[in-house]
Amino acid sequence: MIPRGIISADGHICEPPNCYVDFIDPKFRDIAPRIVEQPDGTEAFVVHGMKRPVALGFIDGAGFSIKDRNERARRIKFKDIRDGAYGGKARLPYMDKDGIAAEVIYASVGMGLCMHRDPEYKDACMKAYNRWLQSMFSEAPDRILGLAQTAVLSVDSAIEDFRRAKEMGFVGMMMPGYPIQEDYDHPSYDALWDCAEDLGLPICFHILTSRDGHLGMKHRGHEMNNFLSIIRAVQDVVGLMVLGGVFERHPKLKLVCAEGDAGWMPHYMHRMDHAAKFNVEGGIIKGLSKLPSEYIKNNVWMTFQDDPTAFNSVHQMPYTQLLWASDFPHTDSTWPRSQQLLAQQTAHLQEHQRQAIMRENAARLFNLPAGHESWRMYDDPQSQQAAAQ
Repeated sequence: MIPRGIISADGHICEPPNCYVDFIDPKFRDIAPRIVEQPDGTEAFVVHGMKRPVALGFIDGAGFSIKDRNERARRIKFKDIRDGAYGGKARLPYMDKDGIAAEVIYASVGMGLCMHRDPEYKDACMKAYNRWLQSMFSEAPDRILGLAQTAVLSVDSAIEDFRRAKEMGFVGMMMPGYPIQEDYDHPSYDALWDCAEDLGLPICFHILTSRDGHLGMKHRGHEMNNFLSIIRAVQDVVGLMVLGGVFERHPKLKLVCAEGDAGWMPHYMHRMDHAAKFNVEGGIIKGLSKLPSEYIKNNVWMTFQDDPTAFNSVHQMPYTQLLWASDFPHTDSTWPRSQQLLAQQTAHLQEHQRQAIMRENAARLFNLPAGHESWRMYDDPQSQQAAAQ
């Protein structure tokens, strides 16, 4: 049973050096992703077939000032990574410090693997990651909740991945932005979406998992313009699934847009309906029976961490689709000041709205044994001490 308190719907890990090397199919062991010392003396994750190493300072940067984070990045080695970024029991004190009862875990190096161009290699790496993550969350199964990865080699292999993930105790599937064959709205994927519905596994699309929505892509002007454009990739997935009739055919399918914020969604729904009404009398386009926004309200959830616009938009979209997250231990994380931030940004909300966004929405979405509890983490030091043990 998940203890009382906030459920963070998007946390991450820093994959440890043995994550892929020890858990991968022996066929790929010599080229498995691994920690390698760089020419400047730092260490980074090097992935076979990918030009840019994955910087450790980006993965484990929560809670540092800009100055300290930049200084740390210039000398970082894996020994500098906090154990809460990769250890199961070791993570709990970090969660307690931020008032987090449970976390849904996404990959970090695995985000880049979603864009890898070698299907078999990607598949082997993701299976290795799933094996490692299962061992990690098994140390604290009531508080650390894993998402499995799938390379979607084919519809049949993805169905096997979904079934295996369910058996292993994962609560959802972290999906690559693009499949290898066709696209996700193609009718051939209906069997996979049937499987996801039957198993109750949400399909989760995180930012930085599409080749057209990553930090290294070509951009105009200042480099920060690249950062501002990365949510476009998850918006495209929503548009693809809605307008392609996927949710019409699969009304119980659950899709999560992770770390793309949520304040933009009311206008996005309006814009989608506007386009439909502009092109078709009544706005009901071929293959759908409702306005596009109705599918978003029923089938799409969004995670966000520091997005006051989302909290201020609850009268324009269903607050039941909003999922707060801390993003620990990434640089964008609100850790360790999440409680203070939430107190400020949710002061105008009713208690049942806070309760939903902080806990109940995630519990229902991921079928978690959470029950109705206070959205505040602990009522007294004794409860905190008991949960930490």
